[in-house]
Amino acid sequence: MATRRITSACLTQSTCRANAFLSTPRIHFRPNSLPQARHFQTTSIRLEQQANTSAKRDPAPKIIRGQSKVFKDADAAVKDLKSGAVILSAGFGLCGTAETIIAAIERRGKDGLNNLTAVSNNAGAAGGGGLSPLVASGQIERLILSFLGANKFLEKKYLSGEIAIELCPQGTIAERIRAGGAGIPAFFTPTGINTLLQSGDIPVRLGPVDKATGKSTILEKGKPRETRIFDGKVYGMETAIKGDLAILRAWKVDEAGNCQFRYTTKAFGQVMGKAAKVTIVEAENIVPVGDIHPDNVHLQGIYVDRIVPSTVEKVIEIRKMKEVEGEAEDGEKSEALLRRERIARRTSKELKHGYYVNLGVGLPTLAPSYLDPKTKVWIQSENGLLGMGPYPTEDEIDADIINAGKETVTMVPGASTFDSAESFAMIRGGHIDVSVLGALQVSANGDLANFMIPGKVFKGMGGAMDLVGNPDQTKIVVATEHVAKDGSAKIVESCALPLTGARCVSTIITDLCVFEVDRVKGGLTLTELAPGVDVEEVRSKTDAKFAVADDVKSME
Repeated sequence: MATRRITSACLTQSTCRANAFLSTPRIHFRPNSLPQARHFQTTSIRLEQQANTSAKRDPAPKIIRGQSKVFKDADAAVKDLKSGAVILSAGFGLCGTAETIIAAIERRGKDGLNNLTAVSNNAGAAGGGGLSPLVASGQIERLILSFLGANKFLEKKYLSGEIAIELCPQGTIAERIRAGGAGIPAFFTPTGINTLLQSGDIPVRLGPVDKATGKSTILEKGKPRETRIFDGKVYGMETAIKGDLAILRAWKVDEAGNCQFRYTTKAFGQVMGKAAKVTIVEAENIVPVGDIHPDNVHLQGIYVDRIVPSTVEKVIEIRKMKEVEGEAEDGEKSEALLRRERIARRTSKELKHGYYVNLGVGLPTLAPSYLDPKTKVWIQSENGLLGMGPYPTEDEIDADIINAGKETVTMVPGASTFDSAESFAMIRGGHIDVSVLGALQVSANGDLANFMIPGKVFKGMGGAMDLVGNPDQTKIVVATEHVAKDGSAKIVESCALPLTGARCVSTIITDLCVFEVDRVKGGLTLTELAPGVDVEEVRSKTDAKFAVADDVKSME
């Protein structure tokens, strides 16, 4: 046993008070509550250090150095996987998922393999694919993911308490996995501060409905994040994720395990392959050592333990096609379509020449179609693509090139692809000029809620919390219809729904008007009106006070 003398540091009372305030269940942003400076006091203590001998490796398959990494099939490669294992499942939507290996795990059956924890960006699609078969078979007991999307089957299983789901922002999952593979136990991030993620109030497992209240009971709560202040800004601590097994799909793999991915299949493949005790890769092409140029090796053989041939065809989750010129104009446009086009047209004015921009799924993706041909912007998609182009023609469709909405897209000249950890380094680091998102609610202070309705809708935050995590460097624009489908206001004095981010929105663009938001002092100013809309109509459909600019312009 070794001993060493170390110095422990603690923040002064003012900082401790700030941290105590931030750990309360209902979090409100108070910029003036942050301390202006930090002072440290040090005390020498003696720490007894023991070797890390408690880690259990039982659920993971065994590694035998020196034997061939190539297995005859996926069944042989997973036959020694044990119940209780943590599986890192690569892919984004159904792009790059290890369908062959997942099918082999399913064939083991619930009696032979169960109580699995799976880590993935999302757990497959409602119609099958990805981890869906293992969810349906009951082999997966617990999920760590960022997005359920339209997977109603999984959403129902969570809301009924049949499965545990730990929601985690997409960029944070990627970084937690990257940290796990790099031997870093924890890190601090701005993502999720002043939200239910920080306070631990997003339930992991629900129980039966309480007849008295009509609400589900909570069997397992989320875990509150420890917070620290760096340079006057609050950050939350996230712990690393490590797996017993990582499963991924690669385009080309040599017999030493070196992997080459195609386009957006890199998303979670590279980081997950480095963070597990055993990594199994299903290869579309198994080639001799040396066939992959060293510059084209995206995941090195040191991380890969088993290689199996891929036998399941790729699946395109959303086949989105470029509209044939003239077809879109056929027939009269609906009022809903006209509203969306008005919002998208005005949103395009936020995208300046040379900007790097990120567009949320749905309505925000329409904005580039209204850009002046002379205006060139670089569109970043958080699944690992910079330089996203328009939807493809039939001849251009490639299952390995998709956007964050899982739709088929193209790439412009000069585009690049990368893994999810790199993608969110661009986002968190403030390298994106403008990010456009949709909303369920936006407050007068710039708070944004767009990922869940407690007890009713549980879709997950995806990358949204990361996208709004650095609003001082990345301008956050909300593009949304002014009212919800039921007629309720989306622009409110204070958000009633769980926040995606606090005081992060700078501009709100709706089908009726444009608001500028004062994120520091709080408050809205109406600066533009849509044709045929007056201030009184906006007031009648807005549940927040707002000022009116002296010179209100027309949106068009």
